[in-house]
Amino acid sequence: MAEAHQAVAFQFTITPEGIDLRLSYQALSQIYLSGLRSWKKRISRMRNRVIKGVYPASPSSWLFVVIAILATMYMRSDPSMGLIAKIQEHLPKIGRMSYVLVFSTLLWLSLILTLRFCLKLLLSYHRWMFEQHGHISTTTKVWVTLVRLLSGRKPLLYSYQTSLPCLPVPPIKDTLERYLESVRPLLSGPGFQRMTVLAAQFENSLGNRLQRYLKLKALWATNYVSDWWEEYIYLRGRGPIMVNSNYYGMDFLYVTPTPIQAARAGNTITALLLYRRKVNSEQLTPSRVPGTVIPLCAAQCERMFNTTRTPGEETDVLQHWQDSEFVTVYHRGRYFRLWVYKAGRLLSPREIEYQIQRILDDPSPPGPGEDRLGALTAGDRVPWCAVRKQYFSSGVNKRSLDCIERAAFFVTLDDEEQGMMGEDPVGNLDRYAKSLLHGKCYDRWFDKSFSVVVYKNGKNGLNAEHSWADAPTVAHLWEFTLATDAFQLGYTEDGHCKGEVERSLPPPQRLTWDIPVEQVSISLSVAQALADDVDCHVFPFRDFGKGRIKKLKISPDAFIQLALQLAYYRDRKTFCLTYEASMTRLFREGRTETVRSCSNEGCAFVKAVESGEHCRRLFRLAAEKHQNLYRLAMTGSGIDRHLFCLYVVSKYLGVESPFLTEVLSEPWRLSTSQTPVQQLELFDMKNHPDFISLGGGFGPVADDGYGVSYIIVGEDMINYHVSCKHSFSETDSHRFGAQISRALLDLLSVLTPAKTENSQAQDKKQQ
Repeated sequence: MAEAHQAVAFQFTITPEGIDLRLSYQALSQIYLSGLRSWKKRISRMRNRVIKGVYPASPSSWLFVVIAILATMYMRSDPSMGLIAKIQEHLPKIGRMSYVLVFSTLLWLSLILTLRFCLKLLLSYHRWMFEQHGHISTTTKVWVTLVRLLSGRKPLLYSYQTSLPCLPVPPIKDTLERYLESVRPLLSGPGFQRMTVLAAQFENSLGNRLQRYLKLKALWATNYVSDWWEEYIYLRGRGPIMVNSNYYGMDFLYVTPTPIQAARAGNTITALLLYRRKVNSEQLTPSRVPGTVIPLCAAQCERMFNTTRTPGEETDVLQHWQDSEFVTVYHRGRYFRLWVYKAGRLLSPREIEYQIQRILDDPSPPGPGEDRLGALTAGDRVPWCAVRKQYFSSGVNKRSLDCIERAAFFVTLDDEEQGMMGEDPVGNLDRYAKSLLHGKCYDRWFDKSFSVVVYKNGKNGLNAEHSWADAPTVAHLWEFTLATDAFQLGYTEDGHCKGEVERSLPPPQRLTWDIPVEQVSISLSVAQALADDVDCHVFPFRDFGKGRIKKLKISPDAFIQLALQLAYYRDRKTFCLTYEASMTRLFREGRTETVRSCSNEGCAFVKAVESGEHCRRLFRLAAEKHQNLYRLAMTGSGIDRHLFCLYVVSKYLGVESPFLTEVLSEPWRLSTSQTPVQQLELFDMKNHPDFISLGGGFGPVADDGYGVSYIIVGEDMINYHVSCKHSFSETDSHRFGAQISRALLDLLSVLTPAKTENSQAQDKKQQ
């Protein structure tokens, strides 16, 4: 009970001689230092609000304006053109200098609004994205110069938010035309004719009415898609979020920085908290479109930490707390609260390792039902909501649940060893993926914004809840964590964290429960059936990578997507509706848009390959088409988010649309996503080539389909994560992975000219 005594700053007893007051100076000191940290954070937030509020100007520019006005007036000139005199008429007599300061401030604010409006106009220009590489127009060159001038001062994380344009509502006619073009290769002649008629009827009747309501929302809301997307796609789902929604990220492929579990946990937790400090202080550099000065929306970073998803009967709710000084740790069925700050000071990595080791060494058994409590977050949402209301709304259960939900994040100390190791490295990678995707179904807290998993052999990974942010935001966090762990914090020669340990640290606090075992068992059975059905395959493709593809003057993403089309056609003997996630973070509060990768041009190319025709020209056409579709999606001219919002409006109005109902019920049998590498500067691939990220993956979207995630690593490798379901006999993740590898090699052979006899002879001479 040492920590309980330290929490009491003073005690008093009443005696016959009077009141005996005893002060705990150690506790008072800790209270003072903790309060000091809190006030520093408040002051920092106030400072950042001022800096963001005047961006793209700076607070010091106000002084420049005042001096300029005074200098002009000293020259016997009136720069206000009579406005200072007007101010004098309407304000009490407070001295001429005060009137000058009022006018200067108003002029300064007007200049800020003008600069911000100009930057917003500049960031609304997207024609640069459609220009060919190496053929930049004069207009774009001038535009780049102006953007650099207006955003030259070092911005904070959220500085660009008010300057980002709003997501535009595309014309309904254009969206319907693009939709019909996207389904043409998937439908028979009569089927396509029927959809054409449905689309025309929708446009001429209900469509324009729904479009007017949507435009009205776009004028009022910051983003006409994001709030509905978060609520109806994520939070209103009543099925399990494990596998169906959550996704995972992996550790380095070849390297484990230390084999000591507690040490790896210490550095990982420290790196995550250092990232949180950067987010809170807004010192994190704003993300940009790779290779450009164009900023991306950073709104998703706001709920990264101290956030949890709580279940409801009809819809879940995301809860976010301003700060948290502890994390929750799960180990062998027990839950612990681990304080990571002491007296306002972040514990050193060595101190966190020391505390983690205390948890690992704790011999106490879990309470009845405690070990499988996390299964409630893995099962259906409505039963979890009912159990939460009945058993977790008061008493010891509420206090312990609050510790989990208010924690900065969740940590699992897993008893298993994972990674590409042993006599079966391929099978072990697959088991590693399944472990991160669902674990044992009860040893993760799937409602937390993200849960970190540290394995017995020092390998780590994370599982992220999807509603609050998309994969690139979490990938940015995870890149920073891995790089900080390996290259900045580092380890001692014997594999422990660096730093000193204050031995007086109170031990981690064990959480206590009174758990309804029967309800937990029901959720676990649902989750276990889902987990057992998932088939995962992870493999690195090493034959070639981005470097070889770019030499052929082809977009790597277009190359990979066309290989996926070829692989799927070979696997299932047909084409399917294909989902590729694209970002819309060029706009304020933007999230994602769908690129419908299965195009007429792509299908024509695949058929030509299979029939043995000369198809290099068809490949170029298909790649250019894919790139154009991707650009349209990024610039707000996609198909699916617009149709989704029209559907939501129709539901609010209580009207039915056969066209929208059919469109939104179409299954995505091939769902794909690229995990971008965003912080290359953190990884020294030249001196440390083994520190290669495996990326991450997700479960299949359709029961009879595939989920494919890929990450382009360096110049010579592409890592793939393939998932499907055992319950559908016609899909197999290993078979599809082999088809992907074969398709990549076949595409390269299509684009690589056959060598002549002379060139082959020259190669032999060189050898």
